[in-house]
Amino acid sequence: MTLRNPPGQPHFAYRGNEFFCEEIRLSDLVRAHGTPLFVYSKSAMLAALAAYQRGFAGRNVQICYAMKANPALGVIQVFAEEGCGFDIVSGGDMDRVLAAGGRADKIIFSGVGKTRAEMRRALRAGIGCFNVESEAELEVLSEVALSMGVAAPVSIRVNPNVDPKTHPYISTGLKDSKFGVAHERVLPTYQRAVKLAGVRVVGIDCHIGSQITQEEPYLDAVDRMLDLVEAIEAAGIPLQHIDFGGGLGIDYHGETPPDAGLLWQKLLARLDARGFGQRHLMIEPGRSLVGNAGVCLSEVLYLKPGEQKNFCIIDAAMNDLPRPAMYQAYHQIVPLNRRPDAPDTYDVVGPICESGDWIGHDRSLAVRSGDLLAVLSAGAYCMSMASNYNSRGRAAEILVDGAQACVIRQRETIADQMQGESLVGRRPTPLFI
Repeated sequence: MTLRNPPGQPHFAYRGNEFFCEEIRLSDLVRAHGTPLFVYSKSAMLAALAAYQRGFAGRNVQICYAMKANPALGVIQVFAEEGCGFDIVSGGDMDRVLAAGGRADKIIFSGVGKTRAEMRRALRAGIGCFNVESEAELEVLSEVALSMGVAAPVSIRVNPNVDPKTHPYISTGLKDSKFGVAHERVLPTYQRAVKLAGVRVVGIDCHIGSQITQEEPYLDAVDRMLDLVEAIEAAGIPLQHIDFGGGLGIDYHGETPPDAGLLWQKLLARLDARGFGQRHLMIEPGRSLVGNAGVCLSEVLYLKPGEQKNFCIIDAAMNDLPRPAMYQAYHQIVPLNRRPDAPDTYDVVGPICESGDWIGHDRSLAVRSGDLLAVLSAGAYCMSMASNYNSRGRAAEILVDGAQACVIRQRETIADQMQGESLVGRRPTPLFI
């Protein structure tokens, strides 16, 4: 049955039988822009950000949006205008932040595979900090910075061997993860860093994973981080900031993640108890800022009954919404216009030539061909991981602010996809029908 309180309320909600984003009827946006279509609520983003701001009120904290969750320029702009910094994982991420009005000195560069070219570009831009994820990276970064006559600001990302109790693909803080420096190697790595002329130690970082719905892993990681801070500073290496990463989960299907404001109050209480409460702190939320601020709208193409399953075939697919195929993730699916008909049970699937192209299994829906559906909680890790598989163009994106709707990404055409390609020996002369 259709839930009366879908994730994203009050910014996404039914008024009567019609589904709205803020003050805009979503079916009106489909008529204007087609499907598949991503729609984001600015108010939902700002409300999620406000929860962090309340939790950190009166403290020296920099909130850095983890833009891998959703790198749309219009989304980045929302957070830049609120004074946020940004957590990036590539040179392209940095270019997007700067294009959207973000400040280079508020950028944290994470990721295990930074190239020399990316390091040089970031140093030229005046980046705020590199989160170094291995001893080998530390050596290369120092070499690159020295060749430019500068010292790179660094923090070491700690792998605390804490189980975040989330999907293994998005767990980053266990000993067998590729991320960060092992807990027992952190102090020697800092001792090496202060001897390198090309780096300048400014902080320490920890990130244990994504879609975390329990507070215990966070608080466990905090304690292990503070043990390290004490050991590092006892060795004569001062740290200007402590970065606790991000990863707080959202409600996809009844999950109850900790309230951001309350969680950070508990985190701050632990810092206060150990004398670190006035330190410069950093936090890197992504999914929790944008996940429930977005939906993907799609049209029902066909209803296909079967002996064992009924299929609801829609025009959105795994190239638009990769999380179900990639993580077996659950997204609620609701109609834009509720019918009084009795529902049937369907597997909601896309048109891609893969059995893995499914959006939802065993969903109770009262729908007909031509109806419009909303896939909820689609603001994070959907468009950011979208592809052109089966030569499908990526969807358009809309940002809603009250009664105003702005196109922040045009729908991708086949000409857009083929730009830059060529036939062997001659320039392309494609025929578009």
